Amino acid sequence: RENFIHLCNPHLEKMKEDILYHFALGTGTHDFPALFGDVKFVCVGGSPSRMKAFIAYIAEELGLGSPGCDYPNICAGTDRYAMYKVGPVLSVSHGMGIPSISIMLHELIKLLYHAKCSNITIIRIGTSGGIGLEPGSVVITRQSVDATFKPQLEQVVLGKTVIRSTNLDEQLAKELMQCSKEIGQFNTVIGNTMCTLDFYEGQGRLDGAICLYDEKEKLQYLKKAYDSGVRNIEMESSVFAAMCNLSGVKAAVVCVTLLDRLEGDQISSSHDVLVEYQQRPQKLVGYFIKKCLGKA
Repeated sequence: RENFIHLCNPHLEKMKEDILYHFALGTGTHDFPALFGDVKFVCVGGSPSRMKAFIAYIAEELGLGSPGCDYPNICAGTDRYAMYKVGPVLSVSHGMGIPSISIMLHELIKLLYHAKCSNITIIRIGTSGGIGLEPGSVVITRQSVDATFKPQLEQVVLGKTVIRSTNLDEQLAKELMQCSKEIGQFNTVIGNTMCTLDFYEGQGRLDGAICLYDEKEKLQYLKKAYDSGVRNIEMESSVFAAMCNLSGVKAAVVCVTLLDRLEGDQISSSHDVLVEYQQRPQKLVGYFIKKCLGKA
């Protein structure tokens, strides 16, 4: 059965034109069904360069491109986000932190709705700090939890606190885990992901400009997080899960860990090692897409 995007906003139907300002796209200037109607997979990640690398990778994997082929940025009219497309795959950058990915998702979900897309899978691929995992491990998120380990997003709307669920698609997580087993190249686990509002104090680091706690308190907190099921920390998954849930979209978060936070706070691996780590979520999600399309 066709599963279309659900928009939780009755006001949009009254608008003659919808301008997606941060994408430099609009329903009055662009034919969304023609441009995006065949999209089935959307991959989002923080860095524009990483998302351009991903579209080149997936194009080659699907036999839709050749080495050295250039892919134009669909959002070239703005410097806020970058967007690339090949076949049924859309690759979009979302910047860093909940506010940045939230703005992107509002416009992405509307784009998919206006394009009349159906049966969409959205996957965030990114980097994170691990807890109790060897660096380079990949975490598929079961639930995104806040800094108190609750599976929820707390948001203030019109001065009132709104609580939204941050569960992710359980079946999709299992399918991705099976894909990792079939690849057999790196350690992968399913676990909870803690989403914080900050990179330094919010994640219990000792190396920020401000730190009013000691190492013992930091380790107690991180061990408590581990005991609650948290295996990695990043800054986007909660609003990503909440917005995909409200829009009726299957979603997953797949992040590689760049370090074990129980061992330290600063990322000290070489550039080449970090590049290889960052390719692991791409490989996993690329294999999943190939498998879904019968090309694996």
